[in-house]
Amino acid sequence: MFKTSQKTYKKIYSGQSDFTFSPDGIVVVPRASLEILKECPWQVRDQINYALAKGWLQPVANLPDDELMWENLKK
Repeated sequence: MFKTSQKTYKKIYSGQSDFTFSPDGIVVVPRASLEILKECPWQVRDQINYALAKGWLQPVANLPDDELMWENLKK
């Protein structure tokens, strides 16, 4: 958790329960992801995929505490 101005944020990692949400109650959507564009050289793409597979690179979402609280109340 960290604080900027008056808001505090929770850092949520892939695999934690709040990392995904369901806006319509049917589809599950991740809060953060990595997108590798087709213009990315294959060597770099392969290194990124390797780092992801090893766990050295992780998608992380920073969610304001108040938004997370309201979302959990809706469940």
